[in-house]
Amino acid sequence: MRNNQEERLAIATALEEYYFKGIYEGDVSLLKKVLNPGTLLFGDVKGTPYAKSLDVYLEGVRNRRSPKDGGNPFRGTIESIEVINSIALAKVHVKMYDFNYDEFLSFHKIDNKWMIVNKMITDVAP
Repeated sequence: MRNNQEERLAIATALEEYYFKGIYEGDVSLLKKVLNPGTLLFGDVKGTPYAKSLDVYLEGVRNRRSPKDGGNPFRGTIESIEVINSIALAKVHVKMYDFNYDEFLSFHKIDNKWMIVNKMITDVAP
């Protein structure tokens, strides 16, 4: 396996090119490039428990007005990436609409590609 710096760069690239861009543009095809089909999503949004399958999450993205289309500000920030062999954890921050999310994204390297296998979010005060 490549060194951790190269692996962190590969994950950062996937986050920027597929995850953040997919959320901002509402592009489900981009999100599917980084979200494993078995991905589960958990957390809380404004104090309400949040639990979704990937299909339900993607349907929501597909049917909402994207921040890009609405002319709304969006910011995705990578705060940290930790890699151990074929697993990794990224801590990211996503600001969109009136949401301010801290997220933990679990990655697994599958077929030589880093894929998100679990997404945990919480809506935090700005």
